[in-house]
Amino acid sequence: MEAEVERRNLELSEIYDEIDSLLLATLEVDDHVDLDTLRIVVTHPPFHRADLETPTPAPGPILDPPAPILAMPEPPKGLLGGLFGKKAHAKAVAEATADHQSAMAQWQRMLEQQELRRRAAAEQHARAEVQRLEALQVERARYIAACEAREAEAARHNAEIDQLIANLGYGTVDAVQEYISIVLSNSAYPSHFSVDHEFSFDPTTAELRLRVTVPPPSSIPDIKAYKYKKSSDEITSTNLSKKACKDRYANAVHQVALRSLHEVFESDRRGLIKTITLEVGAQTSDPATGRETFLPFVAIGSERDSFLELNLSNVVPSATLVHLGAATSKNPYELVTIDPSGVRRS
Repeated sequence: MEAEVERRNLELSEIYDEIDSLLLATLEVDDHVDLDTLRIVVTHPPFHRADLETPTPAPGPILDPPAPILAMPEPPKGLLGGLFGKKAHAKAVAEATADHQSAMAQWQRMLEQQELRRRAAAEQHARAEVQRLEALQVERARYIAACEAREAEAARHNAEIDQLIANLGYGTVDAVQEYISIVLSNSAYPSHFSVDHEFSFDPTTAELRLRVTVPPPSSIPDIKAYKYKKSSDEITSTNLSKKACKDRYANAVHQVALRSLHEVFESDRRGLIKTITLEVGAQTSDPATGRETFLPFVAIGSERDSFLELNLSNVVPSATLVHLGAATSKNPYELVTIDPSGVRRS
């Protein structure tokens, strides 16, 4: 049980550390995306039916049995054998000859059977080879088609990258928005603090209008620590003070605002985006109406050059937002919103 308490407290500490360092996390990353790295270099898997490339093993030899040997009886010997054994010998010769002829007939039948077996094995081998070659042809065609499809998809994708790079050079609306979409999709927030982005680019003013939706306060843990209560053999918890919860959530919102501005401006090395009009808030139930809506907590209009002068590794986010002329909620933790209209640009 104590090990479980330790595990939970460690997990809680990691969550709070990640929330408290949302801005620092992005400062350690170059947010610029080299679009050339998005090209696809096709690599094909090995042919998956290499077994079909091996010829069917030839059938083993089917040997003929040895021919019967005629074993003739020994002729009679001596004087008495010559006088009295001729008849018996002649009979034995006749019987041996008959036995040999019978064995030869049986041997011939065996030869015919062996020949039939050899032909059957050869025909079976030939059929197996035909089937192997046909299957190999089908599988090779399927493999080649899959390779060609991969090549075609890579060519299509790379052509789109080429077009995006070219259009980005001209600063077209679609190219700028697609590039910013790639940049913001690369922005890795903790799994317990998911962030969504909506934006549009106005080429006439070089302004990006960006809305960032953060988790509502109710999704942020308010537990200070877990403890093991030995008397009841259970795990209990103590809660953070309300002020600590308010401060952590407000700080997270302020970090997200600065992080969003930083990621866009840093990634845009061409300087296509001169100004960002930003709103940061939560999609949750409005305390005034009870209906789910976007509640803005931060609104700011920031110009590129003045923002890039900031040293974000050494700032207090709330103070930086005041310096930039942002409108900030007095208490985002309790869903107090701001009026985003009339926000001056830094």
